[in-house]
Amino acid sequence: MSQATNQSWGGRFSEPTDAFVARFTASVTFDQRLARQDIQGSIAHATMLARVGVLTDEERDAIINGLTEIQGEIERGEFNWSVPLEDVHMNIEARLTDKIGITGKKLHTGRSRNDQVATDIRLFMRDEIDVIEVELKRLREGMIELADREADTIMPGFTHLQTAQPVTFGHHLLAWQEMLARDHERLLDCRKRVNVLPLGAAALAGTTYPIDRHVTAELLGFERPAENSLDAVSDRDFAIEFTSFASILMMHLSRMSEELVLWTSAQFDFIDLPDRFCTGSSIMPQKKNPDVPELVRGKTGRVYGHLMGLLTLMKSQPLAYNKDNQEDKEPLFDAVDTVRDCLKAFADMVPAIEPKKDSMYEAARRGFSTATDLADYLVRKGVAFRDAHEIVGQSVAYGLTSKKDLSEMSLEELQQFSTIIEQDVFDVLTLEGSVAARNHIGGTAPDQVRAAAQRAREALATLQGQV
Repeated sequence: MSQATNQSWGGRFSEPTDAFVARFTASVTFDQRLARQDIQGSIAHATMLARVGVLTDEERDAIINGLTEIQGEIERGEFNWSVPLEDVHMNIEARLTDKIGITGKKLHTGRSRNDQVATDIRLFMRDEIDVIEVELKRLREGMIELADREADTIMPGFTHLQTAQPVTFGHHLLAWQEMLARDHERLLDCRKRVNVLPLGAAALAGTTYPIDRHVTAELLGFERPAENSLDAVSDRDFAIEFTSFASILMMHLSRMSEELVLWTSAQFDFIDLPDRFCTGSSIMPQKKNPDVPELVRGKTGRVYGHLMGLLTLMKSQPLAYNKDNQEDKEPLFDAVDTVRDCLKAFADMVPAIEPKKDSMYEAARRGFSTATDLADYLVRKGVAFRDAHEIVGQSVAYGLTSKKDLSEMSLEELQQFSTIIEQDVFDVLTLEGSVAARNHIGGTAPDQVRAAAQRAREALATLQGQV
């Protein structure tokens, strides 16, 4: 048995909690991470209680000064965390009572650990979303600038991982940027639903004290108090929504990682990553492994798992609060840490990518990437598209036999398949001509890539201003 019954609820118990049960049910080993937010919420709660006359000004000041000192102890690593006190809330409250006496016990007036932890988590998530948003913005900015610089760098575009049509490296990077732009919007939209105050819901039904929840919301920077006390203490939608955002973002980073891994291989040889983002082999001295993108790709699965874990955690819970909800923190904390670190790694790495332009260009010349341009050329000459498709297919078959790309064939060779083909065909069979011809919004023409990069900068500035 544990030596003492928890002071926050032990009055009706006739024996102390079993020592194993105390350890099994305690959350302080991980929820101490919420200490700063817990103290922040308690200071606002005490301030509100004094405004409505539940606490005197002297009691409020003693509580606030004591909590501030405790914050210092925690930051200096001097705070003694106790498992028998179960969680971050009771550890801090017990220490406050030790410091200022009976006044410390008055802090919990008009609230429950149910609405207290819900408030702490929302404060924590709001803080972390703001940090993640900065890293996401930094990644997007670096990606946009690299895309602008590489607007003329030609590379093969792929479907089914087979050479399809030539594009530019800048255009490809802006495709990544579009994924991140949607993620950015999802993150900021999620933040709106995080920024709702549960405090004042108490255990589940509110409180009989004359609290002013609007004052507490204003002090803590919440947009508004939660409307329903039952929902306020039991809602974890915001955590699920964040891990949903995180899963989609990680899926995008994983797709990017896969391409980076391919592109750094000797078989592709499209890009070089700086040494600081790679590692070597313990046995093969020539190796330079793209560990950062590989790890990001690997970490995607754990974030998916956290989303499924939180959905499963909530799927059978009746209203209102249940002990199950203690299990929300560890997956949420890990999802936050994983996303933040992966974004930081990418924001540092992506602007430092060095494209191997000659390798990209040579790869785009292989695989008949301008075949569609030849078909379009024939259509503009009056040939029906299906007939043009057949003509170009025959030309490609000839190229496979003769080991010549379309641009390497002579006019006479091309005219074997259609006499409509004339000397001006070589204007469209060059890689430069192919990408330049797609000169419309969303196209890969260099001028369009530069214009798209500028629009992306402006959109990012507008989105940032909405926070």
